[in-house]
Amino acid sequence: MGFLVHGFSGPIARFRRRLFPGGNSLARGSDRFEALLLKIVILAALLAIPVAAAVGSANHGRQVAEAAADTAGRQAATAYLLKAAPIRIVDSEGTGTDDATTEAAWTDARGARHTGAVLATPGSPAGSAVPVWLDARGELTPAPKTASTAVFDSVLVGFWLWFAVVGGFVVLHRAVRLVLDRRRAAAWERAWAVYPRSGSWP
Repeated sequence: MGFLVHGFSGPIARFRRRLFPGGNSLARGSDRFEALLLKIVILAALLAIPVAAAVGSANHGRQVAEAAADTAGRQAATAYLLKAAPIRIVDSEGTGTDDATTEAAWTDARGARHTGAVLATPGSPAGSAVPVWLDARGELTPAPKTASTAVFDSVLVGFWLWFAVVGGFVVLHRAVRLVLDRRRAAAWERAWAVYPRSGSWP
């Protein structure tokens, strides 16, 4: 009994019958059209994999080049807090900022001294060292992209491209199936209407 329930009416069996309705003598033209569209969706999902991988690989090359350019124009340095960083304040929901903006000083490659606001761990005492990145003028600048960031961004681009392609085909399949279901339901109503009601039997 378990085999009958799971073997013939389980989700895998139902999907197989929907994908290959040709062996069913009761299959209608709309069933075969829906099966064809489902095959196209599956084929598109498979073909989109190498396309997404190629796009992700090309994006990775660009990201690596950008990371190299960013690193070439920036330098790592150390800033020292001029005063203690504010203590982390937690609100009623238990959330708070991870870093606190604090005044600090640093020296660039030319030996010039600069001051400005840096992000430091809340509660850090004055004089604490904070790693920073500087541009050619010795001013603070965001950290350059790294190789790991390039890989992550490339994988994300490839995944979202694949997801967009497959999602578009799935939405198309769902819309067509909805139209076909309505037509099949209407056909059942018309077919049922030609049969006499139980009260009209002799």
